[in-house]
Amino acid sequence: MGFLKLLFLISFFFFSFHSSLAARKLTALVQDQPMPLQYHNGPLLSGTVSLNLIWYGSFKPSQRAIVTDFLTSLSSPSQSQPSVSTWWKATEKYYSLAHTKSSNSNKKPLLLTLGKQILDENCSLGKSLSSKQIQRLAAMGEKNYAINIVLTASDVTVEGFCMSRCGTHGASPKVAKEGRFAYIWVGNSETQCPGQCAWPFHQPIYGPQTPPLVGPNNDVGLDGMVINIASLLAGTVTNPFGNGFFQGPKDAPLEAASACPGVYGKGAYPGYAGELLVDQSTGASYNANGANGRKYLLPALMDPTTSSCSTLV
Repeated sequence: MGFLKLLFLISFFFFSFHSSLAARKLTALVQDQPMPLQYHNGPLLSGTVSLNLIWYGSFKPSQRAIVTDFLTSLSSPSQSQPSVSTWWKATEKYYSLAHTKSSNSNKKPLLLTLGKQILDENCSLGKSLSSKQIQRLAAMGEKNYAINIVLTASDVTVEGFCMSRCGTHGASPKVAKEGRFAYIWVGNSETQCPGQCAWPFHQPIYGPQTPPLVGPNNDVGLDGMVINIASLLAGTVTNPFGNGFFQGPKDAPLEAASACPGVYGKGAYPGYAGELLVDQSTGASYNANGANGRKYLLPALMDPTTSSCSTLV
C-alpha cells in the first residue's frame, strides 16, 4: 500500500462523520493543510450564557472538579500564562469578523458563566443511550441563553461513541415564544476507547505509535474529556446553529478546533502533539494554566484572520 494511500485511510478513520450540528471526531493523527473557515451569516452566541452540566453516571467529586475548574478558567484572567482564558480569547476574532460581515450578528460580547449541575448517578435512561436520549438529557438544563453539557461516565455507551465520535454539539429546535439552548455531549473514554478519544494521553490504536503523555490531572479519561469539551465549546459558540463559521458540508463541518486536528503545540505532526510545557514535579504535559492551580492540554484553534492553527505554546 502506498504511503499517500495509507495516510488517506488513517485520515478517513479519524474524520468519519458528524452527528447533530457537529461532532468531535476520533482524535486525528494526520493534519492536512488548514483551509479557511467560511462565515455563513448566522448568529454566534453572545451575551451572558450559562454553562450547565448534566453528569450522567458515576463521577468522583475530584473528577467533576477538573471540568468545573476548566469552565471557570475560561473567564478568569488571573492565571499564569499561557492560560485557559488566553486560549479562549482567540474566539473573539470570529466575533470581530462576523460583526463586519453581517448585520445579523449580535454585537453583545460573550460571557460564559458556570451554571447549575445536575447529577444523574443512577442513569435514569439506562447505560446505553441514543442521540435522541442525549438531547433529552440536555433539555434538563436551562432553556434559554445556555449551553447544556452532558457528560457520560466510562461505563455508559452512546450511539456512535468510539465508532465515529468522541462527542458532539447541537441546538434545541427553534420554537416560537420559547427559549433556545445549545448543547454538548462528551463521553469518558477511559475504558472504552482511550486510544482514540483520549490521545495523546493514551497509546493511539492507529498511526505512529509514540509514547503517551502524562495527563496534567493524572486522569486519562477526564483529561481527554477536557480536550473534547474545549474543542466542542469553541465550535458551539462560533457555529451554534449550523450557519456560523465552518468549512465543508453543513452536516459534516470543520469548525474552530476540529479544523486543527491533533495540534496542541508548535511543530506538531502526525502522532506528535507538538512542543508542550512539562510540569517538572509530575512529568505531565500541558499548554494552559487554569483556575485553582490546574493545568490543561487544549487543542489549537483556527485563526480566522490567517487561516492557520494557533497554539498557546
